[in-house]
Amino acid sequence: MPTTLVLVRHGETDWNRDNRFQGRADPPLNDTGRAQARALAEELRDRVFAAAYTSPLRRAHETATILADALGLELLSHDALEEVDVGSWSGLTREDVEARFPAGYARWLDYGHGWDDGESYEELGARVVKGLTEIAAAQPGREILLVTHGGPIRSALAAADGVAFEDARRSIHGSTSTTAHPAGREGN
Repeated sequence: MPTTLVLVRHGETDWNRDNRFQGRADPPLNDTGRAQARALAEELRDRVFAAAYTSPLRRAHETATILADALGLELLSHDALEEVDVGSWSGLTREDVEARFPAGYARWLDYGHGWDDGESYEELGARVVKGLTEIAAAQPGREILLVTHGGPIRSALAAADGVAFEDARRSIHGSTSTTAHPAGREGN
């Protein structure tokens, strides 16, 4: 029996609402994000998860706590589930980034890697895949709930599909209701 990993993106923060790059910054959920987590807990109430893991970043941990409490699960933290480190873009709006880092922003809009510091998509992917492999090995044949961020989810999808991160961004940008921009929301 295979291990099933169910990846969930954290609920909304004020920075998400304002289109700020969060990366490793640590803003909390806002009221909408808490309501989203409670609604998801209700949707998942009939699922049986063996364990729940979360990114240690507050927005994911708060989402995961709401889910774990509602589902009666112990919550474990795993650093591999942290969002990509967007370096000097952290806390900036898209307009700020476009003004300060026009070449990087243009690369990012074209689905490439934009920031020149922080963590590359390749580093993110390696970290996430290693962590997911560790979690799956610790929970063989079980269904596991993981609360994380857009970047790690795209990395997992890219690895599962055997494509580059940039191709994963291209293929899923239109399929998510959380994005108002073609480049997606990793870093948020």
